[in-house]
This record gives sequence, structure tokens and C-alpha cells, in this order.
Amino acid sequence: MPAKNLSFPKRRRLTQQTEFQRVKDRGRVQRGRLMLLSVLSEQDEFRAGFVTSRKVGGAVVRNRVRRRLREIARKHQHEIVDGTWVVTIALVPAARASSTALEDEWLRLAKRASILAP
Repeated sequence: MPAKNLSFPKRRRLTQQTEFQRVKDRGRVQRGRLMLLSVLSEQDEFRAGFVTSRKVGGAVVRNRVRRRLREIARKHQHEIVDGTWVVTIALVPAARASSTALEDEWLRLAKRASILAP
């Protein structure tokens, strides 16, 4: 069985404000203690976006949280149903959470949103 490509190029990320707005307007939201997971199906391929507001902390903290969330999406990108756009919004407690806690919460919300392939 060939190894899966685990790269996460920029084309797999949501970067435009209009893309984030589309997920917000048409998608559904799963709420957790550390983050919100907004999901929009019926698109062309899996793409992910990440939001960390200034409430989460200073620039260093926000970037650290965003890098951790991006790594989680990168690791699990092949488990997600094709045609899904996911926006992960970090909440204030995410700044103090461990990477394991963030990953557990993200997977729990993804399962609840039914975006993980069986």
C-alpha cells in the first residue's frame, strides 16, 4: 500500500474572506470547549481554514494555536470526506490547552459533524 502524502499545501487552505464567509453563512457549527468547527459540504475538495481572534492572546500565542490546529488538520486530512470545507475557530481556553487536548476536541467535533470517512 503506498504511503499517503501528508503535505498540507496552501491550496488546501481557505485564505479568502469570501470563503470563510461562505462557510459561516451556509455551513453548520459544532461547538466545543476549546474551539468551534464550522463545516460546509458539497464543495470540490477538502480545504481548511483557521481563525484565532485577539481574545485568544498576543501574536505569538495566536500563531502557536493556529500552527497546532493546522497540524491537526494536516494529520487527519485523509480521513475527512472529500468536498468538505472546515473552518476551525479557536476559543480563549485553546491558548492554554495542550496539543493532545486540541486534537482530541477537534476529532470529537469532526465526528459529531460527520465529516470523518468510515
